[in-house]
Amino acid sequence: MKLLIDQNISYRILRKLKSFPAEIMHVKEVALLDSSDYTIFMYCQKNQFDAILTMDDDFVKLLNLHSPPPKVIWIRTGNCSTEYLAELILNRSASIKTFIEDPEFTLYELF
Repeated sequence: MKLLIDQNISYRILRKLKSFPAEIMHVKEVALLDSSDYTIFMYCQKNQFDAILTMDDDFVKLLNLHSPPPKVIWIRTGNCSTEYLAELILNRSASIKTFIEDPEFTLYELF
């Protein structure tokens, strides 16, 4: 499982997600900071990322236009701390894994 974290989520979250059972990268690590959502989406497709974690609904629109991969994990918590967000993702790791592995699902919303 390979996930990319969008720029609207702090890169500092990576340290808190070390126990997440997947390869996780941030757009900063792949030189896509300040890139368009389209560029990031296409990068994920080309580089075989299973999903992008984002707080941005533009990726939902891109998903509808271009289909997966990548799938979209849309975080809909509003403003919250990086620590809270990491805890939410870690607590849902089993259901995120199930979502990634199921070909019928393309969008996962976290509240």
